[in-house]
Amino acid sequence: MFYDSFAAFALLPVRAVSFAALLWPLLLLTVSLLLMATSNSNTQSLERQSRSSTPFIPVKTDLLSQLENILESDPLIDEVGFIHPSQFAALNGEAPSVPSLFSRCDPQPADGITLFHASEFASDMFFWNREHKLGISTLVILPLYTAAKDAFMEAHKQYTMLSYLDGQKDQSETATSHDIVESQVMKHSRALLLLSSDFGTAWNSRKHVLSKKQQFQMFMDEMLLSSLVLSYSPKSERAWSHRRWVIKMIAGKCPNLLEIVGRESELVKMLAENSKMNYRAWNHRCWLVSYMPEAQVLHELQKSRDWAGLHVADNSCFHYRTRLLLRMVEDLQHSQDPNSLSSAELQQLLKEELDWVGSLIMRYVGREALWLHRRFLSVLWMKYFATCDLNISGPLCCESTDICDSSKFVDNELKLYEACTIIPDNDFEDYHTQAIYSATYIIWLAKRMPESFGVELQKKAEDGKLKRLLEKLCPGKSFLWDSLTGHF
Repeated sequence: MFYDSFAAFALLPVRAVSFAALLWPLLLLTVSLLLMATSNSNTQSLERQSRSSTPFIPVKTDLLSQLENILESDPLIDEVGFIHPSQFAALNGEAPSVPSLFSRCDPQPADGITLFHASEFASDMFFWNREHKLGISTLVILPLYTAAKDAFMEAHKQYTMLSYLDGQKDQSETATSHDIVESQVMKHSRALLLLSSDFGTAWNSRKHVLSKKQQFQMFMDEMLLSSLVLSYSPKSERAWSHRRWVIKMIAGKCPNLLEIVGRESELVKMLAENSKMNYRAWNHRCWLVSYMPEAQVLHELQKSRDWAGLHVADNSCFHYRTRLLLRMVEDLQHSQDPNSLSSAELQQLLKEELDWVGSLIMRYVGREALWLHRRFLSVLWMKYFATCDLNISGPLCCESTDICDSSKFVDNELKLYEACTIIPDNDFEDYHTQAIYSATYIIWLAKRMPESFGVELQKKAEDGKLKRLLEKLCPGKSFLWDSLTGHF
Protein backbone atom coordinates (compact mmCIF):
# COMPACT_ATOMS: atom_id res chain seq x y z
CA MET A 1 0.00 0.00 0.00
CA PHE A 2 2.88 2.30 0.75
CA TYR A 3 4.44 1.77 -2.65
CA ASP A 4 1.10 2.32 -4.44
CA SER A 5 0.60 5.64 -2.64
CA PHE A 6 4.12 6.72 -3.49
CA ALA A 7 3.58 5.93 -7.18
CA ALA A 8 0.32 7.84 -7.19
CA PHE A 9 2.07 10.82 -5.59
CA ALA A 10 4.72 10.80 -8.30
CA LEU A 11 2.09 10.95 -11.06
CA LEU A 12 0.18 13.91 -9.62
CA PRO A 13 0.07 17.08 -11.74
CA VAL A 14 2.05 20.04 -10.53
CA ARG A 15 -1.01 21.86 -9.27
CA ALA A 16 -1.83 19.01 -6.90
CA VAL A 17 1.64 18.74 -5.41
CA SER A 18 0.96 21.27 -2.68
CA PHE A 19 -1.99 19.24 -1.38
CA ALA A 20 -0.06 15.94 -1.58
CA ALA A 21 2.84 17.49 0.32
CA LEU A 22 0.52 17.92 3.26
CA LEU A 23 -0.30 14.19 3.28
CA TRP A 24 3.32 12.98 3.01
CA PRO A 25 4.33 13.26 6.74
CA LEU A 26 1.15 11.46 7.76
CA LEU A 27 1.89 8.68 5.26
CA LEU A 28 5.45 8.21 6.56
CA LEU A 29 4.24 8.01 10.16
CA THR A 30 1.70 5.33 9.25
CA VAL A 31 4.32 3.20 7.45
CA SER A 32 6.76 3.48 10.39
CA LEU A 33 4.12 2.31 12.84
CA LEU A 34 3.27 -0.68 10.62
CA LEU A 35 6.95 -1.73 10.35
CA MET A 36 7.48 -1.45 14.12
CA ALA A 37 4.40 -3.59 14.82
CA THR A 38 5.61 -6.30 12.41
CA SER A 39 9.11 -6.32 13.97
CA ASN A 40 7.75 -6.63 17.51
CA SER A 41 5.51 -9.50 16.46
CA ASN A 42 8.42 -11.41 14.90
CA THR A 43 10.63 -10.81 17.94
CA GLN A 44 7.99 -12.12 20.33
CA SER A 45 7.52 -15.21 18.15
CA LEU A 46 11.25 -15.95 18.17
CA GLU A 47 11.41 -15.46 21.93
CA ARG A 48 8.55 -17.93 22.43
CA GLN A 49 10.29 -20.51 20.22
CA SER A 50 13.62 -19.99 21.97
CA ARG A 51 12.01 -20.21 25.41
CA SER A 52 10.27 -23.46 24.54
CA SER A 53 13.55 -25.13 23.43
CA THR A 54 15.99 -23.66 25.99
CA PRO A 55 16.88 -25.95 28.92
CA PHE A 56 16.33 -24.55 32.36
CA ILE A 57 19.38 -25.08 34.57
CA PRO A 58 19.88 -23.95 38.15
CA VAL A 59 22.68 -21.51 38.99
CA LYS A 60 26.00 -23.37 38.86
CA THR A 61 26.96 -22.73 42.47
CA ASP A 62 23.58 -24.01 43.65
CA LEU A 63 24.07 -27.19 41.64
CA LEU A 64 27.45 -27.75 43.27
CA SER A 65 26.01 -27.20 46.74
CA GLN A 66 23.25 -29.70 46.04
CA LEU A 67 25.74 -32.35 44.88
CA GLU A 68 28.04 -31.80 47.85
CA ASN A 69 25.10 -32.02 50.26
CA ILE A 70 24.14 -35.39 48.76
CA LEU A 71 27.70 -36.66 49.17
CA GLU A 72 27.79 -35.48 52.78
CA SER A 73 24.41 -36.99 53.66
CA ASP A 74 25.23 -40.40 52.12
CA PRO A 75 28.93 -41.21 52.67
CA LEU A 76 28.39 -44.85 51.61
CA ILE A 77 27.60 -44.09 47.97
CA ASP A 78 29.39 -46.79 46.00
CA GLU A 79 28.33 -46.12 42.42
CA VAL A 80 27.82 -43.02 40.29
CA GLY A 81 26.43 -42.69 36.79
CA PHE A 82 25.28 -40.03 34.36
CA ILE A 83 21.62 -40.21 33.37
CA HIS A 84 19.68 -38.66 30.54
CA PRO A 85 16.89 -36.36 31.82
CA SER A 86 14.25 -38.59 30.25
CA GLN A 87 15.28 -41.46 32.55
CA PHE A 88 14.61 -39.67 35.82
CA ALA A 89 10.86 -40.24 35.65
CA ALA A 90 11.38 -43.98 35.22
CA LEU A 91 13.84 -44.11 38.13
CA ASN A 92 11.46 -42.19 40.35
CA GLY A 93 8.45 -44.24 39.25
CA GLU A 94 6.56 -41.11 38.26
CA ALA A 95 4.97 -39.71 35.13
CA PRO A 96 7.26 -37.28 33.33
CA SER A 97 6.46 -33.66 34.02
CA VAL A 98 8.06 -30.30 33.23
CA PRO A 99 7.59 -27.59 35.88
CA SER A 100 6.41 -24.16 34.82
CA LEU A 101 9.15 -21.82 35.95
CA PHE A 102 9.02 -19.00 33.45
CA SER A 103 8.04 -16.50 36.10
CA ARG A 104 11.16 -17.30 38.13
CA CYS A 105 13.58 -17.02 35.23
CA ASP A 106 16.77 -15.01 35.49
CA PRO A 107 16.25 -12.24 32.89
CA GLN A 108 19.81 -12.67 31.52
CA PRO A 109 20.52 -16.26 30.42
CA ALA A 110 24.11 -17.42 30.17
CA ASP A 111 25.37 -19.39 27.16
CA GLY A 112 21.85 -19.99 25.91
CA ILE A 113 20.85 -21.69 29.17
CA THR A 114 18.24 -20.14 31.41
CA LEU A 115 19.36 -20.17 35.04
CA PHE A 116 17.33 -20.76 38.20
CA HIS A 117 18.13 -21.13 41.85
CA ALA A 118 18.36 -24.78 42.88
CA SER A 119 16.05 -24.16 45.82
CA GLU A 120 13.22 -23.63 43.33
CA PHE A 121 13.68 -27.14 41.91
CA ALA A 122 12.71 -30.52 43.23
CA SER A 123 15.77 -32.39 44.54
CA ASP A 124 15.27 -35.23 42.07
CA MET A 125 15.29 -33.11 38.90
CA PHE A 126 19.06 -33.31 38.35
CA PHE A 127 20.27 -35.81 40.98
CA TRP A 128 19.03 -39.27 41.91
CA ASN A 129 20.21 -40.88 45.13
CA ARG A 130 18.81 -44.13 46.47
CA GLU A 131 20.30 -47.29 47.97
CA HIS A 132 23.77 -45.69 47.99
CA LYS A 133 23.65 -45.06 44.22
CA LEU A 134 24.04 -41.61 42.70
CA GLY A 135 22.76 -40.49 39.32
CA ILE A 136 23.61 -37.12 37.79
CA SER A 137 21.65 -35.62 34.91
CA THR A 138 23.66 -35.19 31.72
CA LEU A 139 21.92 -31.83 31.37
CA VAL A 140 23.97 -30.30 34.19
CA ILE A 141 27.38 -31.91 33.70
CA LEU A 142 29.01 -28.89 32.07
CA PRO A 143 27.81 -26.18 34.50
CA LEU A 144 28.41 -28.53 37.42
CA TYR A 145 31.98 -29.26 36.29
CA THR A 146 32.67 -25.56 35.78
CA ALA A 147 31.40 -24.72 39.26
CA ALA A 148 33.35 -27.57 40.89
CA LYS A 149 36.56 -26.65 39.09
CA ASP A 150 36.27 -22.95 39.96
CA ALA A 151 35.47 -23.68 43.60
CA PHE A 152 38.31 -26.18 43.94
CA MET A 153 40.93 -24.00 42.27
CA GLU A 154 40.01 -21.09 44.53
CA ALA A 155 40.21 -23.29 47.64
CA HIS A 156 43.48 -24.81 46.42
CA LYS A 157 44.94 -21.33 45.90
CA GLN A 158 43.98 -20.29 49.43
CA TYR A 159 45.34 -23.55 50.87
CA THR A 160 48.69 -23.08 49.12
CA MET A 161 48.94 -19.52 50.40
CA LEU A 162 48.10 -20.54 53.98
CA SER A 163 50.62 -23.38 53.84
CA TYR A 164 53.29 -20.83 52.92
CA LEU A 165 52.19 -18.52 55.74
CA ASP A 166 52.48 -21.37 58.26
CA GLY A 167 56.22 -21.11 57.99
CA GLN A 168 56.20 -17.33 58.40
CA LYS A 169 53.83 -16.93 61.38
CA ASP A 170 52.82 -18.64 64.56
CA GLN A 171 50.73 -21.66 63.54
CA SER A 172 48.08 -20.87 66.14
CA GLU A 173 47.21 -17.69 64.25
CA THR A 174 46.21 -19.51 61.08
CA ALA A 175 45.07 -22.86 62.50
CA THR A 176 41.36 -22.11 62.34
CA SER A 177 41.38 -20.65 58.85
CA HIS A 178 43.68 -23.45 57.71
CA ASP A 179 41.22 -26.12 58.87
CA ILE A 180 38.37 -24.36 57.09
CA VAL A 181 40.28 -24.14 53.83
CA GLU A 182 41.39 -27.78 54.14
CA SER A 183 37.76 -28.77 54.50
CA GLN A 184 36.89 -26.76 51.40
CA VAL A 185 39.69 -28.39 49.40
CA MET A 186 38.55 -31.89 50.34
CA LYS A 187 34.89 -31.12 49.69
CA HIS A 188 35.31 -29.43 46.32
CA SER A 189 37.97 -31.87 45.06
CA ARG A 190 35.65 -34.77 45.81
CA ALA A 191 32.88 -33.27 43.69
CA LEU A 192 35.35 -32.41 40.93
CA LEU A 193 36.80 -35.93 40.76
CA LEU A 194 33.34 -37.39 40.30
CA LEU A 195 33.11 -35.32 37.12
CA SER A 196 36.75 -35.52 35.96
CA SER A 197 38.49 -38.65 37.20
CA ASP A 198 42.01 -37.75 35.99
CA PHE A 199 42.21 -34.23 37.40
CA GLY A 200 45.72 -34.63 38.83
CA THR A 201 45.79 -31.46 40.91
CA ALA A 202 42.69 -32.58 42.80
CA TRP A 203 44.20 -35.98 43.63
CA ASN A 204 47.52 -34.42 44.67
CA SER A 205 45.85 -31.86 46.91
CA ARG A 206 44.05 -34.65 48.74
CA LYS A 207 47.36 -36.49 49.18
CA HIS A 208 48.86 -33.36 50.70
CA VAL A 209 46.05 -32.97 53.23
CA LEU A 210 46.06 -36.67 54.14
CA SER A 211 49.84 -36.71 54.60
CA LYS A 212 49.53 -33.92 57.16
CA LYS A 213 46.53 -35.37 58.99
CA GLN A 214 47.68 -39.02 59.10
CA GLN A 215 44.22 -40.16 60.23
CA PHE A 216 43.36 -43.77 59.48
CA GLN A 217 39.68 -43.08 58.87
CA MET A 218 40.52 -40.43 56.30
CA PHE A 219 42.62 -42.98 54.42
CA MET A 220 39.69 -45.38 54.44
CA ASP A 221 37.44 -42.63 53.12
CA GLU A 222 39.90 -42.19 50.26
CA MET A 223 39.48 -45.84 49.35
CA LEU A 224 35.71 -45.27 49.18
CA LEU A 225 36.14 -42.17 47.02
CA SER A 226 38.49 -43.85 44.54
CA SER A 227 36.12 -46.83 44.34
CA LEU A 228 33.30 -44.41 43.56
CA VAL A 229 35.38 -42.79 40.80
CA LEU A 230 36.27 -46.20 39.37
CA SER A 231 32.59 -47.13 39.22
CA TYR A 232 32.15 -44.75 36.28
CA SER A 233 35.77 -44.58 35.06
CA PRO A 234 37.28 -48.06 35.63
CA LYS A 235 40.37 -47.29 33.53
CA SER A 236 41.36 -44.12 35.38
CA GLU A 237 45.10 -44.38 35.99
CA ARG A 238 44.97 -41.56 38.57
CA ALA A 239 42.36 -43.38 40.65
CA TRP A 240 44.30 -46.67 40.64
CA SER A 241 47.52 -44.86 41.49
CA HIS A 242 45.79 -43.09 44.38
CA ARG A 243 44.63 -46.43 45.80
CA ARG A 244 48.19 -47.76 45.71
CA TRP A 245 49.40 -44.64 47.50
CA VAL A 246 46.79 -45.10 50.24
CA ILE A 247 47.74 -48.77 50.73
CA LYS A 248 51.40 -47.80 51.08
CA MET A 249 50.49 -45.19 53.67
CA ILE A 250 48.51 -47.62 55.84
CA ALA A 251 50.62 -50.75 55.27
CA GLY A 252 52.56 -50.43 58.51
CA LYS A 253 49.68 -49.36 60.73
CA CYS A 254 46.66 -51.32 59.50
CA PRO A 255 45.77 -54.51 61.44
CA ASN A 256 43.49 -55.83 58.67
CA LEU A 257 45.73 -55.13 55.67
CA LEU A 258 45.26 -58.67 54.32
CA GLU A 259 41.51 -58.17 54.32
CA ILE A 260 41.92 -54.91 52.41
CA VAL A 261 44.19 -56.60 49.86
CA GLY A 262 41.61 -59.35 49.40
CA ARG A 263 38.87 -56.79 48.78
CA GLU A 264 41.13 -55.01 46.31
CA SER A 265 41.58 -58.22 44.35
CA GLU A 266 37.82 -58.74 44.23
CA LEU A 267 37.32 -55.14 43.10
CA VAL A 268 39.69 -55.69 40.18
CA LYS A 269 37.87 -58.87 39.22
CA MET A 270 34.50 -57.09 39.24
CA LEU A 271 35.74 -54.11 37.21
CA ALA A 272 37.61 -56.34 34.76
CA GLU A 273 34.36 -58.18 34.12
CA ASN A 274 32.55 -54.93 33.34
CA SER A 275 35.34 -53.26 31.33
CA LYS A 276 37.20 -55.60 28.99
CA MET A 277 40.95 -55.42 28.47
CA ASN A 278 41.40 -53.22 31.54
CA TYR A 279 45.18 -53.21 31.74
CA ARG A 280 45.29 -50.66 34.57
CA ALA A 281 43.06 -52.74 36.82
CA TRP A 282 45.11 -55.91 36.26
CA ASN A 283 48.34 -53.98 36.76
CA HIS A 284 46.99 -52.89 40.14
CA ARG A 285 46.21 -56.51 40.98
CA CYS A 286 49.75 -57.55 40.03
CA TRP A 287 51.07 -54.86 42.35
CA LEU A 288 49.00 -56.28 45.21
CA VAL A 289 50.83 -59.63 44.99
CA SER A 290 53.76 -58.23 46.98
CA TYR A 291 51.40 -57.68 49.94
CA MET A 292 49.85 -61.16 49.82
CA PRO A 293 50.88 -64.01 52.11
CA GLU A 294 51.78 -67.34 50.56
CA ALA A 295 48.39 -68.91 51.22
CA GLN A 296 46.58 -66.04 49.52
CA VAL A 297 48.92 -66.24 46.50
CA LEU A 298 48.02 -69.89 46.02
CA HIS A 299 44.34 -69.08 46.49
CA GLU A 300 44.53 -66.30 43.89
CA LEU A 301 46.19 -68.66 41.40
CA GLN A 302 43.40 -71.19 41.79
CA LYS A 303 40.64 -68.57 41.84
CA SER A 304 41.76 -66.71 38.70
CA ARG A 305 41.97 -69.89 36.62
CA ASP A 306 38.27 -70.08 35.76
CA TRP A 307 38.15 -66.40 34.84
CA ALA A 308 41.19 -66.73 32.59
CA GLY A 309 39.67 -69.77 30.90
CA LEU A 310 36.66 -67.68 29.90
CA HIS A 311 38.72 -64.66 28.75
CA VAL A 312 41.51 -66.24 26.71
CA ALA A 313 42.10 -63.08 24.66
CA ASP A 314 42.81 -60.95 27.74
CA ASN A 315 46.57 -61.11 28.15
CA SER A 316 46.42 -59.07 31.37
CA CYS A 317 44.89 -61.95 33.31
CA PHE A 318 47.63 -64.34 32.19
CA HIS A 319 50.20 -61.74 33.14
CA TYR A 320 48.65 -61.76 36.61
CA ARG A 321 49.08 -65.54 36.81
CA THR A 322 52.69 -65.04 35.72
CA ARG A 323 53.23 -62.69 38.66
CA LEU A 324 51.67 -65.17 41.08
CA LEU A 325 53.89 -68.03 39.89
CA LEU A 326 57.02 -65.90 40.15
CA ARG A 327 56.08 -64.90 43.68
CA MET A 328 55.69 -68.58 44.61
CA VAL A 329 59.15 -69.34 43.20
CA GLU A 330 60.64 -66.44 45.17
CA ASP A 331 59.00 -67.63 48.38
CA LEU A 332 60.30 -71.16 47.84
CA GLN A 333 63.84 -69.89 47.36
CA HIS A 334 63.93 -67.71 50.47
CA SER A 335 61.34 -69.13 52.85
CA GLN A 336 62.50 -70.91 56.00
CA ASP A 337 59.01 -72.01 56.98
CA PRO A 338 58.71 -75.82 56.94
CA ASN A 339 54.97 -75.50 56.29
CA SER A 340 55.45 -73.47 53.13
CA LEU A 341 54.97 -74.81 49.62
CA SER A 342 57.51 -77.51 48.74
CA SER A 343 59.51 -77.78 45.53
CA ALA A 344 57.61 -80.88 44.45
CA GLU A 345 54.26 -79.13 44.96
CA LEU A 346 55.38 -76.14 42.91
CA GLN A 347 56.61 -78.42 40.13
CA GLN A 348 53.23 -80.11 40.10
CA LEU A 349 51.53 -76.72 39.82
CA LEU A 350 53.75 -75.90 36.84
CA LYS A 351 52.87 -79.17 35.12
CA GLU A 352 49.16 -78.54 35.68
CA GLU A 353 49.54 -75.02 34.28
CA LEU A 354 51.28 -76.35 31.15
CA ASP A 355 48.59 -78.99 30.60
CA TRP A 356 45.81 -76.47 31.16
CA VAL A 357 47.26 -73.90 28.75
CA GLY A 358 47.80 -76.65 26.17
CA SER A 359 44.13 -77.62 26.36
CA LEU A 360 43.10 -73.97 25.98
CA ILE A 361 45.32 -73.61 22.91
CA MET A 362 43.60 -76.57 21.27
CA ARG A 363 40.14 -75.35 22.26
CA TYR A 364 40.51 -71.66 21.40
CA VAL A 365 42.32 -71.52 18.07
CA GLY A 366 44.59 -68.61 17.20
CA ARG A 367 44.75 -66.80 20.57
CA GLU A 368 48.14 -65.15 20.96
CA ALA A 369 47.79 -64.57 24.72
CA LEU A 370 47.83 -68.34 25.30
CA TRP A 371 51.04 -68.81 23.32
CA LEU A 372 52.73 -65.96 25.17
CA HIS A 373 51.80 -67.50 28.50
CA ARG A 374 53.20 -70.84 27.36
CA ARG A 375 56.48 -69.14 26.52
CA PHE A 376 56.68 -67.87 30.08
CA LEU A 377 55.97 -71.34 31.47
CA SER A 378 58.73 -72.80 29.27
CA VAL A 379 61.22 -70.20 30.53
CA LEU A 380 60.18 -70.96 34.11
CA TRP A 381 60.74 -74.67 33.51
CA MET A 382 64.17 -74.07 31.93
CA LYS A 383 65.36 -71.76 34.68
CA TYR A 384 64.22 -73.62 37.75
CA PHE A 385 62.97 -77.14 37.08
CA ALA A 386 65.04 -78.70 34.28
CA THR A 387 67.01 -81.84 35.16
CA CYS A 388 70.69 -81.54 35.83
CA ASP A 389 71.67 -84.07 33.16
CA LEU A 390 71.38 -81.24 30.60
CA ASN A 391 73.78 -79.08 32.64
CA ILE A 392 70.92 -76.75 33.56
CA SER A 393 71.51 -75.85 37.16
CA GLY A 394 69.08 -74.03 39.33
CA PRO A 395 68.09 -73.63 42.96
CA LEU A 396 65.01 -75.83 42.43
CA CYS A 397 66.65 -78.40 40.18
CA CYS A 398 65.09 -81.84 40.47
CA GLU A 399 66.30 -85.21 39.20
CA SER A 400 64.58 -88.18 37.57
CA THR A 401 61.01 -87.00 37.84
CA ASP A 402 58.34 -87.01 35.17
CA ILE A 403 57.83 -83.30 35.61
CA CYS A 404 61.46 -82.31 35.06
CA ASP A 405 62.42 -84.83 32.37
CA SER A 406 63.68 -82.89 29.35
CA SER A 407 62.83 -85.58 26.79
CA LYS A 408 59.21 -85.65 27.87
CA PHE A 409 59.05 -81.88 27.82
CA VAL A 410 60.39 -81.79 24.26
CA ASP A 411 57.98 -84.52 23.16
CA ASN A 412 55.01 -82.65 24.61
CA GLU A 413 55.98 -79.38 22.91
CA LEU A 414 56.49 -81.08 19.54
CA LYS A 415 53.16 -82.88 19.80
CA LEU A 416 51.46 -79.58 20.48
CA TYR A 417 53.26 -78.00 17.54
CA GLU A 418 52.27 -80.79 15.14
CA ALA A 419 48.65 -80.70 16.28
CA CYS A 420 48.45 -76.95 15.77
CA THR A 421 49.97 -76.96 12.28
CA ILE A 422 47.14 -79.05 10.84
CA ILE A 423 45.08 -76.61 8.80
CA PRO A 424 41.55 -77.78 7.86
CA ASP A 425 40.22 -77.03 4.40
CA ASN A 426 38.01 -74.07 5.28
CA ASP A 427 37.93 -70.30 5.06
CA PHE A 428 38.68 -69.58 8.73
CA GLU A 429 41.94 -67.69 9.20
CA ASP A 430 42.25 -68.71 12.85
CA TYR A 431 43.86 -72.02 11.89
CA HIS A 432 46.47 -70.23 9.77
CA THR A 433 47.20 -67.92 12.70
CA GLN A 434 47.45 -70.90 15.03
CA ALA A 435 49.97 -72.59 12.72
CA ILE A 436 52.13 -69.46 12.63
CA TYR A 437 52.06 -69.14 16.42
CA SER A 438 53.02 -72.78 16.91
CA ALA A 439 55.85 -72.66 14.36
CA THR A 440 57.35 -69.47 15.76
CA TYR A 441 57.01 -70.90 19.27
CA ILE A 442 59.12 -73.93 18.36
CA ILE A 443 61.74 -71.71 16.71
CA TRP A 444 61.80 -69.48 19.80
CA LEU A 445 62.07 -72.52 22.08
CA ALA A 446 65.04 -73.97 20.19
CA LYS A 447 66.91 -70.68 20.35
CA ARG A 448 66.01 -70.07 23.98
CA MET A 449 67.00 -73.48 25.29
CA PRO A 450 70.57 -74.34 26.25
CA GLU A 451 72.66 -75.85 23.48
CA SER A 452 72.19 -79.47 24.48
CA PHE A 453 68.42 -79.07 24.66
CA GLY A 454 68.35 -77.19 21.36
CA VAL A 455 70.18 -80.06 19.66
CA GLU A 456 67.69 -82.54 21.06
CA LEU A 457 64.79 -80.42 19.84
CA GLN A 458 66.31 -80.10 16.36
CA LYS A 459 66.76 -83.85 16.06
CA LYS A 460 63.10 -84.48 16.79
CA ALA A 461 61.79 -81.73 14.52
CA GLU A 462 61.06 -82.71 10.94
CA ASP A 463 63.82 -81.41 8.69
CA GLY A 464 62.73 -78.39 6.63
CA LYS A 465 59.10 -78.61 7.68
CA LEU A 466 59.12 -75.40 9.69
CA LYS A 467 60.58 -73.30 6.92
CA ARG A 468 58.20 -74.68 4.29
CA LEU A 469 55.22 -74.10 6.57
CA LEU A 470 56.16 -70.53 7.38
CA GLU A 471 56.91 -69.65 3.76
CA LYS A 472 53.52 -71.02 2.78
CA LEU A 473 51.62 -69.11 5.44
CA CYS A 474 53.60 -65.86 5.30
CA PRO A 475 55.47 -65.65 1.99
CA GLY A 476 56.14 -61.96 2.49
CA LYS A 477 58.47 -62.71 5.43
CA SER A 478 60.71 -65.25 3.69
CA PHE A 479 63.93 -63.42 4.66
CA LEU A 480 62.89 -63.53 8.32
CA TRP A 481 62.11 -67.24 8.16
CA ASP A 482 65.50 -67.92 6.49
CA SER A 483 67.33 -66.27 9.37
CA LEU A 484 65.27 -67.98 12.07
CA THR A 485 65.23 -71.49 10.63
CA GLY A 486 68.77 -71.56 9.31
CA HIS A 487 69.91 -74.22 11.79
CA PHE A 488 66.88 -76.51 11.35
